[in-house]
This record gives sequence, structure tokens and C-alpha cells, in this order.
Amino acid sequence: MRAWQVERRKRTQHLIELGGLVVKAGVVDLTGDDRAIIFGALLWMTEKLQSDQGNQARTLWAQRGKQAFAAATATHKGTDQTVPAVRR
Repeated sequence: MRAWQVERRKRTQHLIELGGLVVKAGVVDLTGDDRAIIFGALLWMTEKLQSDQGNQARTLWAQRGKQAFAAATATHKGTDQTVPAVRR
């Protein structure tokens, strides 16, 4: 396989994982799959991270995400379901 094909597959997998997070967080259902709302929320998040409150938001959101992943892992222990690997 050529190097560009390997890189393309890595990028595709990365994008699929990110999309999965949007679904897992419930954003798709809560917005009725409205791409403008989802994109607007992501832009708001970007602005927040670039503001003087960026470090505080990053810390808070990281803690909430880690707690949610831990809760999902605990829920799925002892079942055949697996929780996808998370990049940290």
C-alpha cells in the first residue's frame, strides 16, 4: 500500500471517531441533525477556547469527558460491547 493511502485511511478513521463523539454526546439527536447548529456550536467552542477563559474551559471539558468515558466503560464491563479507544 502506498504511503498516501495509509495516511488517507488514518485521516478517515480519525474523522469517523470524531463524528462518533458528536453522536455519542447526543448532539445529533438534540439538534435534529441540523448541521448549521452543530457547526455553530463548534465555532462557539473554538471562540471560547481562544478567549481568556480558554484554559478554564479546556480543563472543565476534559474532566467532564473523562468522567463520561469512565462511566461508559463501567457500564459496559461484563458485556460483549466495547468502548472505542480514546486519544488523550
